[in-house]
Amino acid sequence: MSDKQDFPPGFLWGAATAAYQIEGAWDEDGKGESIWDRFVRRPGVIADGATGDVACDHYHRYAEDVDHMAAMGLNAYRFSIAWPRIFPNGGGRPNQAGLDFYRRLIAALHRHNITPMATLYHWDLPQALEDRGGWANRDTAMRFAEYASFLFHALGDDVPLWATHNEPFIQGFYGYGNGENAPGRRNPWAILPVGHHLLLSHGMAVDAFRAANLSAAQIGIVLMIWPHHPVSQRPADVRAARRVDGAMNRIFLEPLFRGCYPEDMLTHFGRRLMRPPIRPGDMEIISRPIDFLGVNTYTRIVHTADWRDVLVGARQIPPHGPTTAMGWEIYPNCIVEALQKVAEYTDIPLYITENGAAFDDLVEPDGSINDATRIDYLWAHIAAARRAINAGIDLRGYFVWSLIDNFEWAQGKTKRFGLIHVDYATQRRTWKASARFFRDLIAKNTR
Repeated sequence: MSDKQDFPPGFLWGAATAAYQIEGAWDEDGKGESIWDRFVRRPGVIADGATGDVACDHYHRYAEDVDHMAAMGLNAYRFSIAWPRIFPNGGGRPNQAGLDFYRRLIAALHRHNITPMATLYHWDLPQALEDRGGWANRDTAMRFAEYASFLFHALGDDVPLWATHNEPFIQGFYGYGNGENAPGRRNPWAILPVGHHLLLSHGMAVDAFRAANLSAAQIGIVLMIWPHHPVSQRPADVRAARRVDGAMNRIFLEPLFRGCYPEDMLTHFGRRLMRPPIRPGDMEIISRPIDFLGVNTYTRIVHTADWRDVLVGARQIPPHGPTTAMGWEIYPNCIVEALQKVAEYTDIPLYITENGAAFDDLVEPDGSINDATRIDYLWAHIAAARRAINAGIDLRGYFVWSLIDNFEWAQGKTKRFGLIHVDYATQRRTWKASARFFRDLIAKNTR
């Protein structure tokens, strides 16, 4: 594959991060406690016992990080805003110091001609709202809409691309269903209410965005779309893969773009006494038209039928080929398949808002990091993005996860996805070979 791929004019080349994973300053300048601030203090929930209290200290080092983006040639940057930094208790009086931080960050991006894409919610709910029921409580959707409306008026067109939520599937299934992520609840019966309230809050935020009457900004949502394959064409395996596709992909795509939940999912979960708490008018709110969809995709998953799994009746088959440090199969066509899945529902512009890989990067004695495996991964997946465009997909941008090594949720600091290495003891940033690769590829494909 040539590193010149002739991507369309105006294509966004970016990198992505999330507030809790990089900012640190967890209790500075009036910031309130988030569910992750509370969760990481439970013994045994984080692989290495790390927290995001300092993380990458981006709160204090954002200017340096923006300089790295500019040197890399990025023309876009996707970040998230920490809700408890703006509203420490989830609502009420805003925290000016928190808002000013994001204003400084956005201004720095504009000085370097880097387009900001801001995600309103990347899993760091104010703990005060979790104490009142969290996303299982419908009231949280109302509070989210108020938070979103405040930011639309405060920051407005300075952010050309707004995303309401990042991967609502993860918040519902892993945060409330099995407890692997914050807030650490283990209540499968909360999964569908949480998912419904996340989608409802998205629709309410879209209404608030339209009411703000911004002239140049657009709004969307970011979904986790991974292809799901059966291990064989045996009917039971095919049905198992379809059920998991329904639980992870279609249960969000269909409400957003068709105004209803998939009937097979309502039937399947209904047999387990699990139902979304739909009220009159909810589906109309959830399916408000949006301007773009962000797609996070990293791999595929292969399934076999197994009714010992009481939730979806499927078991994941371990990959047979090369994998990343996360144990995920390296499967570049996930890009094409994920985008084709979305194209079954909508023809709005799409962005790959996360794609990347963790590897066990080796720091050489001279301090260099020659992460050739990450370069191979990115090369193959960017080529797949080009194939999707050639097939007629309206793909407008590609964002690498992640700009820098960071706190990787329940994996703590044990997994490194970054283009830039972070020495957590000193906070020194060092470009990996993949950062130079991405810089050169952008230079040859920007027009």
